[in-house]
Amino acid sequence: MLPRGRLSFFPQYTLLLAFPQVSGIITAVGGEGVLRRRLLDMGLTPRTRVMVRKVAPMGDPIEIRLRGYELTIRLEEAAKIQVQPDEKEG
Repeated sequence: MLPRGRLSFFPQYTLLLAFPQVSGIITAVGGEGVLRRRLLDMGLTPRTRVMVRKVAPMGDPIEIRLRGYELTIRLEEAAKIQVQPDEKEG
């Protein structure tokens, strides 16, 4: 695993690889059909700032913060969300 802040070396990654308390900007939401529609309906849309807040003890699910609220998603869903490092975080 990479130390905190090291994800800025990668142009894009998925929420699955993000560390707690690290912010990013959503660039793409993958998946198909109902799953993709559900992710978009929950506010996981491109150009939205998102931060992984907590990870469950066994790793699944994760809690993310976006648009002023917390949302819990499974790792399978997190793997479909592409993120780029947040420029403001440095």
